[in-house]
Amino acid sequence: MVGIATAFSGSSSITTAATANIQSAATVRTERTEKTDPQASAEPAVSTLARQLSEAAKRAELRDATIDFKALGQLAGRITDELIGDTYQANKARNNAEVPDTDDPELLARARQATGFIYGNDTNPFKGLSGDQLAVIAYDEGGEFTVNERRAAWREAYDQEQVWRRQVIQKASAEYEATGKTTSFFAEVLDHYESLPAIERAQYPQSYVAGLRQKIGQDFTPADGQARGGASSVSSENGASSGSTTSGGLGSVG
Repeated sequence: MVGIATAFSGSSSITTAATANIQSAATVRTERTEKTDPQASAEPAVSTLARQLSEAAKRAELRDATIDFKALGQLAGRITDELIGDTYQANKARNNAEVPDTDDPELLARARQATGFIYGNDTNPFKGLSGDQLAVIAYDEGGEFTVNERRAAWREAYDQEQVWRRQVIQKASAEYEATGKTTSFFAEVLDHYESLPAIERAQYPQSYVAGLRQKIGQDFTPADGQARGGASSVSSENGASSGSTTSGGLGSVG
């Protein structure tokens, strides 16, 4: 797991991308036996998680369409605090005791697994989901997921973001060594930013996109005096440092 109008205008992009990923990742099973109704057996049974993701994605689309980008960033900040900040710590006992309002054993088990993951006793139930799906879960306030499930989704998004940052920094270093420039690095950072869900893009500074485009247009060279220290320096300034907790709500998890 993050103010140019053209980059921010697609408020429904989170749902478009998430829905496609949800469908591809859904556990779909079709039970076909000679004893069942042929018409009924042709109806696929969508997994519980896929259904939850679909409903949460609809709420995300409505949310992104009804509040402006600045307010979306503020909302993301509040939610992030509830998941990993002081608010989470203040409500830790309640969060740990929270269980889904259901008797579905799958949902109950996943909630327990999420809490176990937070305390290092289990695996992340959302490991391997796409960034769009993880954002849908983490920032959903519709009650489909417990706070600890949302925290687990946030953490998986964070881990995926850190993997990307390390990879892009390695490529930036190679580019700088070969050409003395980091133009392709900035282009890749911009592409990555534009691929993020709206609620994660909203957590970046208003000037973020303009700054990247300026560097790309200038065929940026760190030695020009605009930035010093090679690829590692410029990457830190643009939210791609491997040790950076800049933007996207991807701060440290206490």
